[in-house]
Amino acid sequence: MTIWEFLILLLVAAICGAVARAITGFSRGGLLVAIAVGFIGALLGMWLQRLTGAPELFTVEVGDAQFPIVWSIIGGVLFTAVVSVLTPPRYRTIRRL
Repeated sequence: MTIWEFLILLLVAAICGAVARAITGFSRGGLLVAIAVGFIGALLGMWLQRLTGAPELFTVEVGDAQFPIVWSIIGGVLFTAVVSVLTPPRYRTIRRL
């Protein structure tokens, strides 16, 4: 795997993670969190896919690696939903002038 293929995989994971976070409405963190959510979502989604026997709907092949787009988003949604339930809410303080 070349460096360009790795960067393309990171970009695809970031897009999938950002879509998953947008669906759940949980938006803490930035680009690195979106990449992590994309990869964790891909692992969780592929595990669910194998468990249920459902087909791989849409995969992107970059070099030798295949990245499951739909299952990554599904897994990312489940992952961010669990994280948002377990994370305490942020309270904003109002500054006085």
